[in-house]
Amino acid sequence: MQKSTLLLAAKALALSLSIAGAGGVAPATALAASGLPTLGDGADLSVSAERRLGDSIIRELYRDPDYLDDPVLQDYVQTQWQALLAAARVRGELSPELDERFAWEVLLGRDRSVNAFALPGGYLGVHLGLLGVVSSRDELASVLAHELSHVTQRHIARLLAQQSRQTPLVLGTMILAALAASKSPQAAQAITVGGQALAVQNQLNFSRDMEREADRVGHSLMAPAGFAPEGFVGMFDKLQHANRLNDNGSWPYLRSHPLTTQRVADMQARLPLQTTREVLAPTLEHAMLAARARVLSRPGVDMLRQWLAEPRSHGFAQRAPHQQAAALYAAMLTAIALHEPQQARQWLPRLQAVTQGDVRAHTLAQWLGAEVELSARDAAAAWRLLPEQGREDRPGLLLRAQIALSLGRAAEMVGPLQTWVSTHPRDAGAWQALASAWQAQGQTLRAIRAEAEAHAARYDYAAAVDRFKAGQEWARKSSSAQDFVEVSIIDTRLRAVQALAKEQAAALR
Repeated sequence: MQKSTLLLAAKALALSLSIAGAGGVAPATALAASGLPTLGDGADLSVSAERRLGDSIIRELYRDPDYLDDPVLQDYVQTQWQALLAAARVRGELSPELDERFAWEVLLGRDRSVNAFALPGGYLGVHLGLLGVVSSRDELASVLAHELSHVTQRHIARLLAQQSRQTPLVLGTMILAALAASKSPQAAQAITVGGQALAVQNQLNFSRDMEREADRVGHSLMAPAGFAPEGFVGMFDKLQHANRLNDNGSWPYLRSHPLTTQRVADMQARLPLQTTREVLAPTLEHAMLAARARVLSRPGVDMLRQWLAEPRSHGFAQRAPHQQAAALYAAMLTAIALHEPQQARQWLPRLQAVTQGDVRAHTLAQWLGAEVELSARDAAAAWRLLPEQGREDRPGLLLRAQIALSLGRAAEMVGPLQTWVSTHPRDAGAWQALASAWQAQGQTLRAIRAEAEAHAARYDYAAAVDRFKAGQEWARKSSSAQDFVEVSIIDTRLRAVQALAKEQAAALR
């Protein structure tokens, strides 16, 4: 079944801004020190206007059936993204205004195509297809660094400023159309007509200098962020190989970021000669998460069956540890998808043995074991497999909350979830988990508010307003003792979100 035009358009928007680039100029001090020219500062489009446009686009992407909130993969990508952001701050590439005003959020898409894209307002989209093919955390970081540099250099603002006579709605449609082309050229042609099509083509033609600038700035962020700059060369090798195979459409990143011999040579020249061909070994964590991305991208039953059988293949025990870890992880996750938990259970001891000594990889193995037991509806076994509570990151927190809810122990998760959303107010998944925990305890009013906050976190302000009003109505009709503090919070948040809804509607006129 084909997606609706709107959802295809939402995908198109993202790639067009990736095509168009996504940032502005490097700080004058940094460029002066390097002796490199600037490309302009994007001043014709205000930071606030760019953020509003990004918010309106991202709301549609959150509604896309391909949107995926997988806490494990989300945490991995977001951690790398934050490390690169920190490096950009230290190097002066990220201005205080952009740092404060932009969202800096990462969205994952279940799409199997190899693609990533920047959007107005500091949003980043990453397809599972990209996560599944990169060989190391450093290759993934090179893509993220490149896209981040589009944003910090305000390439999007400069390109949108060229279309300043268009309304935000038309600009958004043009951008969406280009992203739709990564999946359906026919859909893109249906959306992109007349002068709009010409505008998108102009963006494509204008991207080469931006691509080189994003390479240069992105490369400078790698080492300060804790990644090997060789990741750029490794990723370019993959893109070159795809070029030689006459890109069959699964590599839209090649069309949005055309690979030239000049770009490849420039990246290789930035590395010491003896390391330009160095192959970066994947960590156990990366190998396992790349396997997770491949399975969650829904490749089809035939491929899943192959992955399920792989740990039994001849010579498996002689493979490198990261290859064994990836295959075992994929087989277990595949067994969950095929509703065969017993098959998954038999591989867990081997996965735990392979990952022993690697704290992060071993934690991933324990989480996956708990997921297996949850799929088998044995919440008690899932709880026993969870790592000891200590530093609670998002994947562990949400998994623990899900298991606790199944065990009738939701009350003990309310405190940790409230603490989390107080510092991460835009985490829709955590708000939804908190809503479930409150509902399980009969605290309906609080559950309704948490549901409203989940909608607001995804910029669906109309739905949030509806839920806040539902909370007000429930409070008026309830015969139980009123939580006046909660009612006051709902009244205050309703007014704030109504104001945001008006701003959102005005931004599209």
